[in-house]
Amino acid sequence: MLYRFACCFVLVATAAYAGHVPTVDELLKVKSAGSAEISPDGKWVAYVTSQADFEQDAFVSQIWIAEVATRRNYQVTRGTKSSSNPVWSPDSKWLAFTSNRIGDKEQIFAIQPDGGEAIQLSKSESAIGGFAWAPDAKTIAFIAAEDSAKAKKARKDSLGDFEVVRNDYSYRHIFTLIVADAMKEPQVGKLKTKGKDFSVGTINWSPDGTRIAFSATRNPDLIQGGTGDIYVLTVSDNGVAKIVDTPGPDSNPIWSPDGSTIAFISAMGNPKFFHSNPRIALVSASGGKPRSISDTFDERPLMVDWKSDGIYFSGQQRTNSHLFRVDPQSGKVTKLSRPEVFLGGGFSMTQDGSALAFTAPSSTSLTEVYVTGKTDFEPRAMTLMTTQVSDLTLGSREVVTWKSNDGTEIEGILIKPANFDPTKKYPLLCVLHGGPTGVDRPTLLDSRYYPADIWVGRGALVLKVNYRGSAGYGEKFRQLNVRNLGVGDAWDVLSGIDALAAKGWVDEKRIGCMGWSQGGYISAFLTTSTTRFAAISVGAGISNWSTYYYNTDITPFTIQYLGADPAVDPQIYLKTSPMTSITKAKTPTLIQHGELDRRVPIANAYELRQGLEDRGVPVEMIVYKGYGHGITKPKSMKAVMEHNLAWFNHYLWADAKPDFVTLGVKAKASGDEAEVTK
Repeated sequence: MLYRFACCFVLVATAAYAGHVPTVDELLKVKSAGSAEISPDGKWVAYVTSQADFEQDAFVSQIWIAEVATRRNYQVTRGTKSSSNPVWSPDSKWLAFTSNRIGDKEQIFAIQPDGGEAIQLSKSESAIGGFAWAPDAKTIAFIAAEDSAKAKKARKDSLGDFEVVRNDYSYRHIFTLIVADAMKEPQVGKLKTKGKDFSVGTINWSPDGTRIAFSATRNPDLIQGGTGDIYVLTVSDNGVAKIVDTPGPDSNPIWSPDGSTIAFISAMGNPKFFHSNPRIALVSASGGKPRSISDTFDERPLMVDWKSDGIYFSGQQRTNSHLFRVDPQSGKVTKLSRPEVFLGGGFSMTQDGSALAFTAPSSTSLTEVYVTGKTDFEPRAMTLMTTQVSDLTLGSREVVTWKSNDGTEIEGILIKPANFDPTKKYPLLCVLHGGPTGVDRPTLLDSRYYPADIWVGRGALVLKVNYRGSAGYGEKFRQLNVRNLGVGDAWDVLSGIDALAAKGWVDEKRIGCMGWSQGGYISAFLTTSTTRFAAISVGAGISNWSTYYYNTDITPFTIQYLGADPAVDPQIYLKTSPMTSITKAKTPTLIQHGELDRRVPIANAYELRQGLEDRGVPVEMIVYKGYGHGITKPKSMKAVMEHNLAWFNHYLWADAKPDFVTLGVKAKASGDEAEVTK
């Protein structure tokens, strides 16, 4: 096994591995930072913090501003409702953002950077889905659904409430409002596109403010992602022209500085876009044949900006992520950020391109906000979020590599106790990310679903596996699990365990595995195909690919990875489904699932639970009421984490077997009521 330590540049106070092991409540209360937006003049950086509010059971986001010259930070939005998506006006005089503080519906507000009251600008009938300032700062374009509330209410009053499956949509369109008028009174906005020919995704103003480039799909259904194309709206007369019409998704258009060309993210006609590299492509603003300029970049580019010296984008490279520039003419790609171990993201640039802001975590620090010059790239930290965890005992994080069964090199993140002793054997917990094109990186902090640092504080190792299909390792690696889902993924997890065991570090009788979504699927596959584990937790996981295919809201995903539907190729569905091996299952399994999950419908959980029960395998299934594919409120997230702690603590440390019905609740003295324990 090879080791590559993840020592990112240290510009902030790093977490001291001293103090006490965190509790679940402490992990959930850690405030996070994101969405770094530098003002066009470079004087300020707006960013968003998010924190659990247990009183109202919500993760609440607020906007802060950092003054670049002084590094002074101050909060500009407050209250019980979230504020997010900060966007500076081109003249840097106003910061617009969205909030549901009025009417519980996302609207656009604006505030001046030196403080004062926020002004509501929009009064849209439906929630705002995105917005952009015009270059002259006089107009704002925004995306919202055409008002269909009255028609739906009339139908409900007459016939009751129902939905016509995949034929009952609210199409999203472009509206504009005049900022001066909106400063006096919130505006409904003027509808600029309409109808049922397309549903708008993202928008971008031309440099002269006369046109808006936008992406749109056939309708807002997720299965239509491959129909995304690029359009141009002429603002003066609402004329719309489709300028890109190719198979596969085309999205995120941005204009060249002279307004003659549009760059966008494109599948370049490849219908198998879930696991292939998209490209940065160029097309004339009047239409024509798109030209790819990022073929040499073997990963997925994320557009940042187009300046006079090239197109800026970010992208992953293994567990790192960097800022790049591509020359529109030659296609030459230049990496701008450093050092090599760098985990930057969320880049934004000043109007002249001389400076930029971004966020970055590291193996010893939380995500912080940074500012740097473009050419000298010497980041300065604007925030000190990491001080929140300075009194917590946290595990050390490092990147490790090993060879899988077929010789493929696999990376993972190994979290070790602060007092790690290489001569000892430790319990091992494997944590598997979702996606499958997610990626785990050596960063603080694991504060959702699976509380790694609590287990590490108890004396365990945690291995987070970047199994085949993970992002950051190139297109070929991402495609290694095509028609090999579960099978190859299991190789990667088990070979990682073998590599650590070969070092003498693993107590073979105390190994666990867990994951959510695709990680839950791999965990389910392992629970029915091997007896290597003492316990497993399956979070929102697939148990039967046929069940999944016929019920999910994203059926094209299945076809692109497995190649056909179950009626055409039943064998591939049998090969990759955990239920195929259910008679071999012996591992105690905890199943966690959201009641209303459409991505991985809950039938998968019930199917696995019944199959395990029929075999006499210890199994518990917990349904989190009111949730879809993810858990979005602090109390329920606490429940997920506490349930996982209790499950693995029993099977790996011989703690008392959990009673999930009463876990976290204690009886009052009268015995008639109960209260939640803290």
